[in-house]
Amino acid sequence: MTANIGPAKALTIAGSDSGAGAGIQADLKTFSALGVYGSTVITAITAQNTLGVTAVHEIPTEIIAAQLDAVMSDIGAQAAKTGMLSSAEIIQTVAEGVRRHGLEKLVVDPVMVAKSGDRLLREDAVEALRQILLPLALVVTPNAPEAEVLAGREIASEADMVEAARAIHALGPRYVVVKGGHLSGDAVDILFDGRSVERFALPRVPTRHTHGTGCTFSAAIAAYLARGEDVPAAVWQAKQYLYQALRHAYPIGAGQSPAHHFYALWTAGALARQEVS
Repeated sequence: MTANIGPAKALTIAGSDSGAGAGIQADLKTFSALGVYGSTVITAITAQNTLGVTAVHEIPTEIIAAQLDAVMSDIGAQAAKTGMLSSAEIIQTVAEGVRRHGLEKLVVDPVMVAKSGDRLLREDAVEALRQILLPLALVVTPNAPEAEVLAGREIASEADMVEAARAIHALGPRYVVVKGGHLSGDAVDILFDGRSVERFALPRVPTRHTHGTGCTFSAAIAAYLARGEDVPAAVWQAKQYLYQALRHAYPIGAGQSPAHHFYALWTAGALARQEVS
């Protein structure tokens, strides 16, 4: 029997990043920073750092299903998110688990390519993502290149983002967030619910420390949903969290370092140490 005590709980179904800037590591950091208990279902193990991905090992689908059943039969989750689902077989397994356990607050981050340019989703899995997983999603969070693939159209402006959101919504998710981080100007995201369009804008942060931003954003949405927020509020608060995490990011490796998930805790700790001294 699933326990419903203690803090809000969220589940990440994603790949492992050995550099800990993206994937389940980024998701768990985000959940913890936002006061949510996080559990994991690991779909792949990557050998990865700030420079790129050097190896990928997919987890057998029976182990993926067993992880999901183990978490949901005991710990449970008020919300879940998916990240790296590299094959059609893995997508099918995850979709079956989502339906089996009635995970209604599902955030789908359609991870296709790592920040380094390394592909994380097979070509033959794109159609499975469209047909099998997106209809189960409460929210889907493609960036502009991912939205171009899902919608089958080029995105060069906010108007294009809106049209892409409409096309993706027709595939079944209840809310679509098309992220504008790859475009110029302010960082503008478009939220479409099938009826109305909301525009969320914040200044662009001039930093190269952007590894794992998509994972962090979708995990933050799942965390806020687990805490009881509605979708528009969860998206806006997640965007503000990511903005601050990018503002406080610092170099880790020689390439694209991750956002600073625990900026608030570290800042508070530094202030406390100053007061003591």
